[in-house]
Amino acid sequence: MTEEMKLDLHKLIEQSPQISSLPTIFYRINEAVEDPECSFVEIGEIISGDPSLSARLLRIVNSSFFGFPSKIETITHAVTIVGMAQLNDLALATTVVNQFKGIPNDLINMQKFWFHSVATGLAARIIAVYRREPNADRFYLMGMLHDLGRLVLLLNIPDQMQKVMSLYDKGGLLHDAENQVLEADHAGVGGMLLKVWKLPEMLQEAVAFHHKPSQSPRYPGAASIVHVADIISHSMELGTCGERYVPPLNAKAWEILDLPPSLLSSIIEQVDRQTSEAVEMFL
Repeated sequence: MTEEMKLDLHKLIEQSPQISSLPTIFYRINEAVEDPECSFVEIGEIISGDPSLSARLLRIVNSSFFGFPSKIETITHAVTIVGMAQLNDLALATTVVNQFKGIPNDLINMQKFWFHSVATGLAARIIAVYRREPNADRFYLMGMLHDLGRLVLLLNIPDQMQKVMSLYDKGGLLHDAENQVLEADHAGVGGMLLKVWKLPEMLQEAVAFHHKPSQSPRYPGAASIVHVADIISHSMELGTCGERYVPPLNAKAWEILDLPPSLLSSIIEQVDRQTSEAVEMFL
């Protein structure tokens, strides 16, 4: 992708008020989480200043996915039980779902889109646990956000995306059709969106390179995890991002992960068991 195209995509994102920035509350939460002097109570007070976000987070932590024995009534209690880093990631995830909730279903089935995204996030987290990655919960977020670029394209350049879909209908993979028509694909757009949002570089690269993970300059391992997780989600037919076919497995990505093939059945079983409960957290 040329530098000129990158600048065009950046401009495309910046000119869309709906998605060009995250709510200020998220950055305040993130700053507090990064501050070693900040207490659970202070973080709870920041989140509680946004009643809508507070309500969504309490619904998430009280969902069957977490399965806590008693109801969590306050955000401060949630921070204490779930942890600051994970609650920060959950705040970002629910904020992003909220940011894109206005997309009409005639462009893409959003229920199925988020189902696929959540399933990919679960698979990514499970793979990260097997690989003993630090902060494995962060990989859930990477997986959940991996296809955001497609929503950006559908929102901002629907006419060009109609051309993409016309080419796609003739056969092949959707991201290949994007590259042929746009000289860019949803993965690169998604990575740029996360850059505009000032999210960590590992998240940016894992999303930007999830279709070509071995080309990730700094985080090929993270990109490979999301790549394999995406394929698992597709192969299990858990929702859809608009792609009709299962993308091919990048052999180099599997080599990078260095996982025994025998683990696949266990990963699939865990994803199958957890997906419905995880989807309930956000939808």
